Amino acid sequence: MDIKTATALRRLRLVSAPEAVSFLLLLVCSVLKRTTDFNAVPVMGMVHGVLFVLYVIFWADAWNRTKWGAKTAAFYFVLSVLPTGGFFAERKLKREAENAVIASRARQEGIVNA
Repeated sequence: MDIKTATALRRLRLVSAPEAVSFLLLLVCSVLKRTTDFNAVPVMGMVHGVLFVLYVIFWADAWNRTKWGAKTAAFYFVLSVLPTGGFFAERKLKREAENAVIASRARQEGIVNA
């Protein structure tokens, strides 16, 4: 894995958890808006919107660089629209990056011919 691909995966991983948190906070703010006088939906909506757009941009970049199949790319996109999906995406991306580093080191040391 080259440095640009690793960077694309890292960016996607780093934005996935905050995007999930902002989604959950937006849901809480929506409930509070309807049950109390507290209305933070416009602010949380904007924050979540920015993070979601960043997630989609970073997802597209990672898909382009990693050459994921359609199934894998769709999986990561679906995780972006689920309330806690960003947490699962972050864990899976972290595991994928660690496996890529291990494979890269093994190739450098001549252990595998991949």
